[in-house]
Amino acid sequence: MPSVLWIASLYGPLANDPALLQLEDRVGDHLAATRELASDRRGGAVLSGPAPTDDEGNPLAPADIWGHDHLWWLDRMIRSSQPLVERMALVFHDWFATSEGGVSKAQQMIDQSNTFRANCFGSFLDLFKAVTVDPAMLQWLNGDENVKGAPNENYAREMMELFSLGADRGAYSEDDIREQARALTGWTYEWSEALGAHNFHFAPNRHDTGLKTVFGKTGNWGWEDACRLCVENAYHPSFFVEKLWSYFVGAPPSEATRQSLESAYIGSGLQIRPVLEAILMSPDFYEGPPMVKPPVVHLATMMRALGRYVDTTAWTWLCDEAGQQLFWPPNVAGWDDSRWLDTSRMRARWNVVDFVLDGISGDYWDTEYSETETAEEALSRALGAWGNPELRPEHRAELLAFAQRTEALITQKWQRAPYRNLRQNALLQLIGISPDLLLQ
Repeated sequence: MPSVLWIASLYGPLANDPALLQLEDRVGDHLAATRELASDRRGGAVLSGPAPTDDEGNPLAPADIWGHDHLWWLDRMIRSSQPLVERMALVFHDWFATSEGGVSKAQQMIDQSNTFRANCFGSFLDLFKAVTVDPAMLQWLNGDENVKGAPNENYAREMMELFSLGADRGAYSEDDIREQARALTGWTYEWSEALGAHNFHFAPNRHDTGLKTVFGKTGNWGWEDACRLCVENAYHPSFFVEKLWSYFVGAPPSEATRQSLESAYIGSGLQIRPVLEAILMSPDFYEGPPMVKPPVVHLATMMRALGRYVDTTAWTWLCDEAGQQLFWPPNVAGWDDSRWLDTSRMRARWNVVDFVLDGISGDYWDTEYSETETAEEALSRALGAWGNPELRPEHRAELLAFAQRTEALITQKWQRAPYRNLRQNALLQLIGISPDLLLQ
């Protein structure tokens, strides 16, 4: 079973985080701690530790310099007192995948991520409506080009297929998409050289006021009705609970579990929090098949565990090589989790771990390193540096065997300290890239 503190935060606790340590002492068991952190969000997040900088120590400019938006969000994942909020914001960034490549400016993407933070535990309908008229989404899926007489169907299609109902289930027809597009007409913005796209607003003269029939219901539907009609569709509850479940559990829910989650969702008035709590409390979350952590989650987990903070722009290109640059999902369907550990991505993960350990791994010519450290002591020391993650017994045994084999290579007196230091560095690297840290 994973550590209560890891479960509670979903990124791993900050090194020596007193708040989470007190929580473990106060609550006492895994499930109760998970429930408390999933339920409780008093006030805004507190960011603990040094503010993020670039390689020269300059403050980040996330809205103005390429890659700094990625660093800005990574920093929040590392330093936030509300890591579950950040995890859910990432879930919805993938769910409603929008890319900086299709908007006017990075600030729009940052603002959208704040919309996810503000709505990640509340009503899904409220979140859906906020995303529908979010400036980044309006540009990304051409909502700003959707006008009466020439409706653009992009958002109407994706709001059903990817965001609320699912494809190939019989939940909607092509006629529903066309009629829904008419309901969504009317949004536009102003443009200037200085501000780019700004003042996104609803223009009544661009809206189709005629009757529309969506899912067999006829009315003078507008954009808010479009969202409501989707979540009132009989196919929506099962889509919602199965999609949210898929971010935390590596196998589909049983029929009984799915029905229970749907009941919680419907009974709460389509609130996200009760379903999230039920998922995190489910035995399947603890005992189900492992899932590969997304690259940014893997990195944030390691940095929190090691007490490292953002002080280099390298994290942007490293995460990009590993397959996940924040605010740049590959398409409207989000990231492809099945590719997290292909051959090129696995090599990139190794490089990420190497960079994480910069300044933590020792100089192997350090003559102060122990000349007598045993293999067991070396492994214990390396695990301690990582915050003592729980390893599978077979993995721990293999790491110990490696430590024992390398010790046998010491044949000269001068090798005693440097070889043991090299062994420690290798153990740190192998733990960081191990399945125990890669999987959740």
